[in-house]
Amino acid sequence: MTRVLLLISNLEYGGAQRQVIELANHLDAERFAVSVCSLSSYTPLASSLRDASSRLHIISKHAKFDITVVPRLVALLRRLQIDIIQSYLFDADIAARLAGRLARTRAVVGSERNADYRLRRRHLIAYRLTRRHVDLIIANSHAGAGFSSRVLGHPSRFYEVVHNGVDVQHFAPGSARDVRQELGVGVDEPVVGMFASFKVQKNHPLAFQAARVLLDRLPRARFLFVGDMLFEGMHGSAEYTAQMHRLVDDLRIRPHCLFLGNRLDVARLYRACDVTILPSFFEGTPNALLESMATAVPVVATEVSDNALIVPDGRAGFLVKPADSAALADRLHRLLVDQPLRLALGQAARAWVTEGFSTAALARRTGQVYEELLERLSVVRYAA
Repeated sequence: MTRVLLLISNLEYGGAQRQVIELANHLDAERFAVSVCSLSSYTPLASSLRDASSRLHIISKHAKFDITVVPRLVALLRRLQIDIIQSYLFDADIAARLAGRLARTRAVVGSERNADYRLRRRHLIAYRLTRRHVDLIIANSHAGAGFSSRVLGHPSRFYEVVHNGVDVQHFAPGSARDVRQELGVGVDEPVVGMFASFKVQKNHPLAFQAARVLLDRLPRARFLFVGDMLFEGMHGSAEYTAQMHRLVDDLRIRPHCLFLGNRLDVARLYRACDVTILPSFFEGTPNALLESMATAVPVVATEVSDNALIVPDGRAGFLVKPADSAALADRLHRLLVDQPLRLALGQAARAWVTEGFSTAALARRTGQVYEELLERLSVVRYAA
C-alpha cells in the first residue's frame, strides 16, 4: 500500500481543488491510501471528499508567509508515513518541497495547472531555489508542461501529462425542466451557461460582448453565470468582479443574465443550459468543458492551451480565437437555432469525455505515474 498526501493551498471552489477531490476519491484503494491536506481552513469542497473526517487534515497558515507550515507539515508526513506528497498551487508546492525533503518522503511531486500565465517574481525565485527538492511535475496539459519547462528550466523528461478527469456518473444528461423552473427560465428560452470564477484569466468581457451581439439576433436568450470572486477577493478578483458588473450594465444585458455565484449543485445547473462557453485567455485542462460535455451539453471555447485536444472542433463543440466576440456569438447562434446539430454534438461530446477524460482515466494514469516514479527513484538510490 502506497501512502499518498495531496497537499493544496485551499479547498475553495476551483478547478485544481475539484481535481484533488476527484483524485482522492478515485485512486485505487487497494493500492493507495490517500489523505488530503489544506493550508487553509476554508474548505467548502471538503463535503465531496469521501471519509473526510479521517482523511482531511488542515495546516492553517497564520500569515501570508508562515514558516511554521513546514515543520507542521513535516510532522504530518512522518505521522502518516507518507510515501508520495503531491502539491497543488504555489504555497503548497514550496511547502511540499521543503517538508518532503526534511521528512525524507520517498517522492515529492509538483503540479502545473495552467499555461502561458505571468509568474510573479517572488514565485519564480522560490521555485528555482527549491527546484532540486521535487522529483517530478505532473501537468494537466501539454501546453502547461511546455510552459513550466521553459520558465523553470526543468528538462521535458521531468514532466508527465495527466489531463483532468470528470465523474461521468455525476455529470450526466438529465431533465432540465425542474432546474429551469427554479431559475425562472422558460423551457423554450435559449440558455447559454458559463461556469467560471470571476478572475481575469476567464475573460468574462468576451462572454458579455458576445451576449450583446447574440441578443440582437435572439432577443429571448438567457445567460447563466455560475462562479464568484475568489476567496476574500484574492488576486484582484474583487476589483475584477466589480468591473465586470459595470460592464454588464454598460452593455445593457443584465435583464438577460442570471448570476448564481458559487454552487455545489453544478451538475444540475449544466442541464439547464443548451450550450456553455469558456472564453479563457489561458487554461490547463478546464473542468468546466469536461463537465459540460459529460452532461451532453456542447461547448464553445477559446483555442488556447490543450483545448483543441479536449474539444474536437465541429464534433463536440466549437473553438474560437480569444478576442473574437463575433465568432463566439456566431457559433452560439448556430448551435441554439439548430437543435439536431446541438443534440448530435452533445451526444458526441459525452462519448468523447467518457472514453478519454473520466475520473477513472485520471486515477488510473496518475497511479501509473506514481508507481513508475517510485520504481525509478528506488533504482537510482540503490545505484547510488
